[in-house]
Amino acid sequence: MRRTLLLASLLACSFGATAVDTPLSTISERSGFTITGRYAEVIELCDAFAKAYPASVRCFDFGTTPEGRPMKAMAVSTSGALDAKAARAKGLPVVLAQGGIHSGEIDGKDAGFWLIRDLLDGRIGKGVLDKTVLLFVPVFNVDGHENFRAWNRPNQRGPEQMGFRVTGQRYNLNRDYVKADTPEMQALLGLVNAWDPLVELDLHVTDGAKFQHDVSITGEPTNSGDEALRAAGRALKDGIVAKLATQGSLPVDFYPSFVEDDNPASGFVHGVATPRFSHGYYPLRNRIGILVETHSWRDYAHRVRTTYNTVLDALELTAANASQWQALAQQADQRARALGGQPVPLDYKATEKVRTIDFLGYAYTRTPSDVSGTLMTHYDETTPQLWKLPLRDEIVPDTVITAPKGGYLVPQQYAVAVGKQLLIHGIDFRVLTNATRGMQAQVFMADSAKFAPSSVEGHQRVSLKGEWRNAATDIAAGSLYVPIAQAKSRLVVSILEPLAPDSMAAWGDFNNAFEQKEYMEPYVAEEQARLMMARDPALKAAFEKKLRDDADFAKDPFARLNFFYRRHQAWDSGFNRYPVMRTDTVY
Repeated sequence: MRRTLLLASLLACSFGATAVDTPLSTISERSGFTITGRYAEVIELCDAFAKAYPASVRCFDFGTTPEGRPMKAMAVSTSGALDAKAARAKGLPVVLAQGGIHSGEIDGKDAGFWLIRDLLDGRIGKGVLDKTVLLFVPVFNVDGHENFRAWNRPNQRGPEQMGFRVTGQRYNLNRDYVKADTPEMQALLGLVNAWDPLVELDLHVTDGAKFQHDVSITGEPTNSGDEALRAAGRALKDGIVAKLATQGSLPVDFYPSFVEDDNPASGFVHGVATPRFSHGYYPLRNRIGILVETHSWRDYAHRVRTTYNTVLDALELTAANASQWQALAQQADQRARALGGQPVPLDYKATEKVRTIDFLGYAYTRTPSDVSGTLMTHYDETTPQLWKLPLRDEIVPDTVITAPKGGYLVPQQYAVAVGKQLLIHGIDFRVLTNATRGMQAQVFMADSAKFAPSSVEGHQRVSLKGEWRNAATDIAAGSLYVPIAQAKSRLVVSILEPLAPDSMAAWGDFNNAFEQKEYMEPYVAEEQARLMMARDPALKAAFEKKLRDDADFAKDPFARLNFFYRRHQAWDSGFNRYPVMRTDTVY
């Protein structure tokens, strides 16, 4: 008990008056950061802040969860800009700080309320809220937050009880950004479409090994997205890391997950997140997404303080660089409108280039376990140790396509499903009112479609191989035209290119197109094969050559008969044809 009170006192001394004597404090503060409050506290504090600071805080609902709970947000600024229209009119950058996407990782909620109170009371960050708008979502995954108990986070020290990782419908919201299955994500993207935040902070707690570093700061665009905007992304990420280092933290600028689970010697590989994740999504909108991961084995008080500092640092850096970063974002929007015909990376990879880094760990042993039956790592937190570890952090594009010069065409029968997805992200498209026959377009034919053996987030994902081919096609009235000439063109490409890792196709939304629906019975195929060879000596010669050259083909009866079926007029030309087309025509 004395240790808890001492900790609370030390924290209060660091940031101002004691929490017990301060209005609008959280249950967490008053407990000495041993517990966190339930969602009712979020509702109460949101309203209380708006009443206490009516000129500087607006509390509002931006959605409703599947279990019927309100999704709360706070707009905070001393500029008077408390709605999206006013923020745009004043030209103020919006910083979206989002807590509790994984509701067991709840540092952001308690840090955010604490920080906002100190900002508004003038204890820290003087003038920052004159130059920015803080859009604070205390808890994104609200239903998961109320799935509340001890041991929801077995790899984490404190608080005593916390929410759960997934939503009431068992979705992981930080796998849902671009596919947007959930009501929660659809509500958040509506908020993002309205406010257009320049910077997004996604506040997490990492799992993993035991080491001394207490927070990782990563994000994009630093290695991906618009090249000029990367300067702003790097400046923010590196600036936060530098500030945290002066505030008592031991930050790293990569995600500290070992290449081999449970083996520190394997080191780290840096990368670029795909847009199912927050910091992979925002760069496709030409905005900055920062992933904040405090270290789960630090106690809750330390983690909340570190998150407090991180959000404050981001606000100060954004305020100081607002005009430059906003200009870079606007220029990135303009360049995105001219993306047609240009090379666009769909994903990225680390090269084999390795460098050795100093990493602050602890002494450890790896010994055989009679429980697991394999080597297990045991850390000694009483013995700090400097690790010399390999890091691969040179990032280059992997899959690269050329964007269509005009845009994408969505056939009428898929228009509702695709149109709904585009609307969620605020992407522009037009409904075509006239039919067109025999127009030139590009059609993607899959050479192979490999379906995932198990479900992922309620989807059966599919991995496609194939290429775009020129073809004459008919377009019905009611089809969609999605122009590439728009600010969110990178997001358009990510959603509609079939080889993109988080496209609609990759998430299985078009799996029917890659399932064979019609067949030729073997006895019919046998009969037709003989007739086809009799009519076409060249075909007969090609078949006999394949028998000689391909042993696997020669011993596979199905493959032999399918050789002829694929060349027969009965073959289904729609099989393995991706339904969305590309066009170089501007409508």
